[in-house]
Amino acid sequence: ELNVASVDPNLSLAVAKNAAKTVQLFCVKSEQLLCTQGDASQVIGPLTEGQRRNVAVVNSLYRLQQAIAKIISGLGSCPAAAAEALSSSLEGVQALMSSAVQPLLQSVSDSIEAIIITLHQEDFSGPLSRPDKPDVPCSLYMKELQGFISRVMADYFRHFQCVDFIYESTESIAQRAIELFIRHASLLRPLGEGGKMRLAADFAQMELAVAPLCRRVSDLGKPYRMLRSFRPLLFQTSELIASSPAVGDLIPYSTLLHFLLTRAPSELKSPHQRAEWSIARYSQWLDDHPSERDRLTLLR
Repeated sequence: ELNVASVDPNLSLAVAKNAAKTVQLFCVKSEQLLCTQGDASQVIGPLTEGQRRNVAVVNSLYRLQQAIAKIISGLGSCPAAAAEALSSSLEGVQALMSSAVQPLLQSVSDSIEAIIITLHQEDFSGPLSRPDKPDVPCSLYMKELQGFISRVMADYFRHFQCVDFIYESTESIAQRAIELFIRHASLLRPLGEGGKMRLAADFAQMELAVAPLCRRVSDLGKPYRMLRSFRPLLFQTSELIASSPAVGDLIPYSTLLHFLLTRAPSELKSPHQRAEWSIARYSQWLDDHPSERDRLTLLR
């Protein structure tokens, strides 16, 4: 119809507006089909019926999005206003796809945080292992994290046809996971020489853990560079750490102070101990106060 109407700009615009209204109606109907109950965000068992329905809705929205994008690219001589009307309807499709997968993404992100925080339940205080007793390649929480991420990608996200859209969403989960891992690694006390070796292995394994969430781990930007920069600091003296070029630019001063405090005598308490907070509450406080100024004020 758009091709036929292209001879008349006014007719083209009217047809494009009608097409945009149809897309909006499709979005309204699709939204009504979405499951928003608790089982839409569960990440414990196999796909529920509600999750299957949400996958089907997102896939149909994606196919519609692709079809409209193809039409827009082939409009050629149609007035700009007609293309604009169709393009704006695509924004609604994209927004609905995002809101449809958000509960599942949030649940996965929350579960990853819950696993990472259990590193404080493991013992990193030990000395270096004897040559006849080799070190474990990585910690139990890291094995659990790797297993969980691999499973959710296979059980839930592989059913979505919109691969690029899903990666855009899961990459932010990977970035958040790395930031949380570094945060909790910097707060880990007590940390013995053997514990440093195991934690260094965990830093390497963290790259493997988040790999299924993105096309390339190196695409994760600053969090990835911070992961790579922090690992060598585990074995450096406090003086060398303080003069590291990564500090301030890549690794926040507050994170570095957390780590330096772990080397202090036990009488010098960590910030959460001084405030008589749990580690989870302190982590939440850090999320609520992203400003370095606020964080450094608390650390004084």
